[in-house]
Amino acid sequence: MNTNLRIAIYESSLIIRNGLGSLLKKINGLPVVLSDISEGDSLGESLRIQKPDILIANPYLLQAHSLAHWREEGGNTELKIIALVSTLLPEEMLRDYDAQITLYDRAESIKQTILKLVETQEDTEADDEQQSLSAREKEIVVCVVKGMTNREIADRLYLSTHTVITHRRNIARKLQIHSASGLTIYAIVNKLVELDDIQQVKPQM
Repeated sequence: MNTNLRIAIYESSLIIRNGLGSLLKKINGLPVVLSDISEGDSLGESLRIQKPDILIANPYLLQAHSLAHWREEGGNTELKIIALVSTLLPEEMLRDYDAQITLYDRAESIKQTILKLVETQEDTEADDEQQSLSAREKEIVVCVVKGMTNREIADRLYLSTHTVITHRRNIARKLQIHSASGLTIYAIVNKLVELDDIQQVKPQM
């Protein structure tokens, strides 16, 4: 983890907020920026201002609305929410949380719970980055599956050949596709081209 992790604690008890915050600061290998939100604060407004990556919250304080509501209120649909469990709670109250910690958990256990959430989010973001092509890259994909050479693509799109080659490398990296047939399938599935548009002789990647 190269950057600080922003964590907000939402709990009515000052002792619990301060105690958990102190523990998180002392965990080796977990660089965090902490903020706390008391019961009297506006949670949605606090989330919008503080922009945490993770919210650790007393489930009783969130039960008026769904977790999706609080994510939307805070302007971050990817916000990870951890239930801070201090008493025995019904299973349905905890079902939608990304994870749970209790007042009795050891520091190492809390660290692993948080790191697992962060790693999952980073993997998801990497997958999203691989799948998303820019408008220019999509244009180049269309040209490639239609059998155009790098020079022809460059002339068509008013680019240099070097730029076309760079775009094609980026496309291969993002999609993890390194063959013309694979790229053709991708283009058809994602409705970038129609079957009739593709030449019989497939281009070489």
